[in-house]
Amino acid sequence: MMNTGLLLNATICFAIAISSLSFAWVLARSEDNQGRKSKPALWSLVVLWSLVGLTYFPTTIRMVAAYFGNHELDLLMYNLAAIPFSFVSVPLVFFIIYVITGEKKISAYTSMLFVIFGAAYLILLYSNGVTGPNVTIFSSIFTINSDFAINIYMAGLFVIPTAMIIGLLFLIFIQRMPKRLRYRTALPLVAISFVFDFMLTDMITLVDAMQLAARIFVLIGTVQAFLAYFPPLTLQEKLGIKKYQYELYEDELDEEEVDINV
Repeated sequence: MMNTGLLLNATICFAIAISSLSFAWVLARSEDNQGRKSKPALWSLVVLWSLVGLTYFPTTIRMVAAYFGNHELDLLMYNLAAIPFSFVSVPLVFFIIYVITGEKKISAYTSMLFVIFGAAYLILLYSNGVTGPNVTIFSSIFTINSDFAINIYMAGLFVIPTAMIIGLLFLIFIQRMPKRLRYRTALPLVAISFVFDFMLTDMITLVDAMQLAARIFVLIGTVQAFLAYFPPLTLQEKLGIKKYQYELYEDELDEEEVDINV
């Protein structure tokens, strides 16, 4: 049975994929405008948003396949989307550690731990398989057969990065810093957390309406992230950040105004 709700779901997934990859492309194009110290953080964000987009392109195909009753393609795309999804936390952790320490090696070594977590999740997912699909009015849902895989993702790939985001936000708000610096660091983190949290909800929920709602919020978070990095002039005027610079590091701020490396 063909359900138009699946096409709505596919449209939302396609919008997430296009907006995420477009955002990654815009960030990559802005490299020449970045200072030397900002570039590692910039490229970690490029990778992060690319992985979000690469997760939702196969998911778009999944929803279309489910609409036409092609369960084999649905399963294939589910397994394909699991790969970028498993490693979304890697560039996120690199970004957070680099903003805090300013050290590429420390950030790289820490993020490698999350590569191991992601690989373990994939191995358990593929070795134990999934049950489904359960095609409903709004979605096509698979059930992960390995509780251990879910626990690995929850503990290693979700709880720890989320706690790191919260910790960094707290550190930002207790520091004295210019409004534009606080804006360009805090709001992107909030948007990333928004997307990250709802991606997890999307992947583990067994309720179609909740999955659809999660994807809508992922799309909202992606738009929020874009506005956080490239605010329109009216928003800059309202927040008093008309001289907004799209860098995470500024030499004069590092030395005179900011106590943390952001």
